Order: sequence, then C-alpha cells, then structure tokens
Amino acid sequence: VAYFALGSCWNAVAQVRSYYVDWRMLRDVKRRQMAFEYAHERIRINALRKNTILPKELQEIADKEIAALPRDSCPVRIRNRCVLTSRPRGVKRKWRLSRIVFRHLADHNQMSGILRARW
Repeated sequence: VAYFALGSCWNAVAQVRSYYVDWRMLRDVKRRQMAFEYAHERIRINALRKNTILPKELQEIADKEIAALPRDSCPVRIRNRCVLTSRPRGVKRKWRLSRIVFRHLADHNQMSGILRARW
C-alpha cells in the first residue's frame, strides 16, 4: 500500500523533459513558423506598398492588409536563440549555439572540425 502512495507522489515530483528548453524558446519557434507561413503573402503586399508607380489608394489598401496580418508573422520579431540553453545573446549563427556552449563543446572535442586557435 505504501508503494502505491510513493508511486503517485513520485509522479508529481518527477522532472518534465520536453522538447523546448523554456517558454521563450517555444514562443520563438511559434513565431518562426508563423513568419514562414505568411512570408509569401507579406512579400507580395510589401511590393505593392513600396511601389511608387501605383496610385496612393492602392498603397493605402496594402497598408491596411499588412496591418491585418498577425503581428508574429513579421520576421523582425524572430530572435536567434541557443538551441541548448535558449540564451538570446552571443549566439553563433552557423551552429545556433551560444558562445558559452560553443566554447565548452569545442574545448571538450565534441564538435568535429572545431579547434582552438593555434599559432
């Protein structure tokens, strides 16, 4: 009987491991997906907005259409984050790792082809 009570208690204490490090990373992933979905539409509307040959009325309609799109569909709101720690600053873009994690993995020989500078 005590074993069952311990088992139910253990489930409440156990750590939850999910795919994303924290809620900030999940939010950024959702923004990336939405920006990808609306990319073609956004490019077409912006082309109409920035075309000076077209009449002003048409440009104003395009302004309203771009304002009606979801806010997270704008690629400016995407933030590069480390995929291991979700750190927003000092991210090496090519590897998508923060400088701290990058150095740690490089020092411990866990990244192929990466060596410390030698002269």
